[in-house]
Amino acid sequence: MKTIYDNWPFWQRLLNMLENEFGNRCELILHDLTRDYAHTVVDIRNGHITGRKIGDCGSNLGLEVLRGEVKDGDRYNYVVHTPDGKILRSSTMFLYDDDGNVIGSLCINLDITQTVALEGILHQYNRYVPGMETEKPEEECKETFAGNISDVLDFLIEQAGELIGKPADEMNRLEKIRFTGYLDAKGAFLITKASDRVCDYLKISRYTLYNYLDLARTENGECNLNTKSLTKSTKILPDSQVGDESQKQT
Repeated sequence: MKTIYDNWPFWQRLLNMLENEFGNRCELILHDLTRDYAHTVVDIRNGHITGRKIGDCGSNLGLEVLRGEVKDGDRYNYVVHTPDGKILRSSTMFLYDDDGNVIGSLCINLDITQTVALEGILHQYNRYVPGMETEKPEEECKETFAGNISDVLDFLIEQAGELIGKPADEMNRLEKIRFTGYLDAKGAFLITKASDRVCDYLKISRYTLYNYLDLARTENGECNLNTKSLTKSTKILPDSQVGDESQKQT
């Protein structure tokens, strides 16, 4: 298989089957990840669940796989909370060509909001949850669903800010390096004009941004997010060699 369109009739049959099986509370999405990431959705069923349509963008998880930070990006039965209050149980499977390159993904987002509410009512009524003492809480996945790729970038910048724990104007040099390294690892710079947005957010020049990215990457191309390790293993250039950080990129 070279592209997802080589098996297009199969994907249509599969989506038709899943749509009829799970009904209108299950969103099904087929992404073409060889296209501009701002427009990867090539088929979607029940898009009202996340508000997306054909021609919209993928989520932040796809960026991580395309960036190469995640080798096996398939994830099953993870829980996502949407900005409008929905609770989704989601699964994502990535599709590869004959050479092993990522070319697409198939995503399932099942809206379990009402069944979770009903479950809560039943637990409150029964006052008994079997195995509650031994069950471990399920890890929540940080994923955003947006029709506009700039919203995905805003989400990643917000996540990076939460990682540092302070606004940009209070970050020191090492924290800004860690901030940009996190975005790099999450694939943010695969988004068109992401560098401009980050430079504006951190109030640094493009030259300074590239220097930060170089410092944040290890020899094998992965991002070093540990500040203590970074200070020991990396030579930090003085301000005079990276430009005035108060200067915005032009």
